[in-house]
Amino acid sequence: MMMTLLVVGIVSGALLVGAGWGLYGRLPKRLEGFLVALAGGALIVSVMSELIQPAQQELSLLMVVFSVGGGALVFTGLDYLVDEKMKSSKGSGLLLAITLDGIPENLALGVALIGAGPTEVAALAGSILLSNLPEAAGGAKQMTKGGHSRTAALALWAATAALLSAAAVAGNLLLKDASADSLAHIRCFAAGAVVASLATEVFPEAYREDRNETGIAVALGLLMALALGTLPGG
Repeated sequence: MMMTLLVVGIVSGALLVGAGWGLYGRLPKRLEGFLVALAGGALIVSVMSELIQPAQQELSLLMVVFSVGGGALVFTGLDYLVDEKMKSSKGSGLLLAITLDGIPENLALGVALIGAGPTEVAALAGSILLSNLPEAAGGAKQMTKGGHSRTAALALWAATAALLSAAAVAGNLLLKDASADSLAHIRCFAAGAVVASLATEVFPEAYREDRNETGIAVALGLLMALALGTLPGG
């Protein structure tokens, strides 16, 4: 349980650190865009190696398609409602992205930690950490531009961090006896939501801030995640 709390604290705490960085720190926009793209590249690897590929061992290709597609459709639909129907302030899209893909993602992280050693979840946890920092920074900064106060923006990201922490702990405690099929569906749904968030929120945000080096940053993030995956037990 201590390992679970430590990993969950680090991964979810990155949201608070990232939000604080975005609200009070001062980094060049191009560097922020580079870091967001770096995180996106890492998540590409994480989606395949830590979510979809393990699920394929339990589900047919058709079921993988349905679950991944369901995650993408749900994220896209809610993202549309937030951005178009509710006329939300800037930054809400990234907050939604982290929340929607983060809940099943952290459930899967909690499950992965059951009986795991320190390095066995390095690729997934590392990718989530890399993505949470710049995404929270960018989202929090955009919220202040859209009318939120710094206090309100930080409170929203703190609440999100708490929710995702609860999801990881719940996954570790409540799903340890769940069927392999159920866990595989959770992983695939998370993968679909992550892919949709990369396409609609993460990469567009990175390109707006850092046009020329975005592709390089994505490639570097991908290679970093591959390196994490080569750790013993990864």
